[in-house]
Amino acid sequence: MTAGLSRPRSMSAAVVGALLCVATACGSSASSGSADASESKTTWEEPASYSCTLKSATQVLAGTFRVKVRDGRVTEAVGVDGDARRQVQELPGEVPTIGELLTRLEKARSDRADTAEAEYAADGHPVRIILDWDKNAIDDEALYVISSYDPTVG
Repeated sequence: MTAGLSRPRSMSAAVVGALLCVATACGSSASSGSADASESKTTWEEPASYSCTLKSATQVLAGTFRVKVRDGRVTEAVGVDGDARRQVQELPGEVPTIGELLTRLEKARSDRADTAEAEYAADGHPVRIILDWDKNAIDDEALYVISSYDPTVG
């Protein structure tokens, strides 16, 4: 069983690497370095209740999740793909709110991570967050893509 668990982690790392390459190659409105990216902040405030789809590519959390937030907490996380369904069962408290993702972004910026970038929608909510604390380290990268954001759910 241990061999079965390590395989998804390896695939997860490969997916993270591929998504980070695609994300940076596609260009963005955010700047490339953490020093420049730290200048761009949003004035958006996380509502108490909303829903969204979160695509996560990290060593800990990989997959696509349909997320509902109530009173600032994730009250429902549904795995859309196989990895996400498994992770919701095994790690139910690991699916973050958008506010928690923004806290991770700010922490990466204050820690002077090599990459701490975000792209924002017209209303100010983040649609993509890319983190890499050390460009020379393996498995510390994180990519979060937020879509289908609906602040009217509540």
